[in-house]
Amino acid sequence: MLKAIIPKHFAASIYEIDFEKLQRRGIKAAIFDLDNTLVESTRPDATPRLVNWLDQLQKMGFRVMIVSNNNRTRVSRFAKPLGVPYIHRAKKPLSRAFIEAMRRMGSRPEETAMIGDQLFTDVLGGNRLGLYTILVAPVSHVEGFWTRINRRMERLVFHFMRKRGLLEGEDRR
Repeated sequence: MLKAIIPKHFAASIYEIDFEKLQRRGIKAAIFDLDNTLVESTRPDATPRLVNWLDQLQKMGFRVMIVSNNNRTRVSRFAKPLGVPYIHRAKKPLSRAFIEAMRRMGSRPEETAMIGDQLFTDVLGGNRLGLYTILVAPVSHVEGFWTRINRRMERLVFHFMRKRGLLEGEDRR
């Protein structure tokens, strides 16, 4: 069970991820969580920095998609102005939305990265399908009820992982 929630890579933020290195690993597509991964859960629109960053990823040849457990209104209002495809109410960590995202991007699991801020939704869901999982620190501490519960469980897991030396180093593959 523990292996299922250990990400392949840790990053302080999406901006710290080395996408050139991911390309060298054969990653061609990236699934992103929305809230507290790309922007704060209270921010309705992308920041100019995020818009430029996403443009750069797409210019590098990455196919990108947002997969969020949030509702249609929240996700579509954010993603549509960016021209980024999305799946709302994904029910992560269940596999259906990840499989649909890969189908729509034309990618296989070994070519796809899942980038998110939660172990029990983003990392677990991605690992179950063999995606390259990247855990980023949440961009905000403002979170919904269920996320706060997940964070408490995550703290216990991180404590256990630290004691076992599983958080040392950058890359887990």
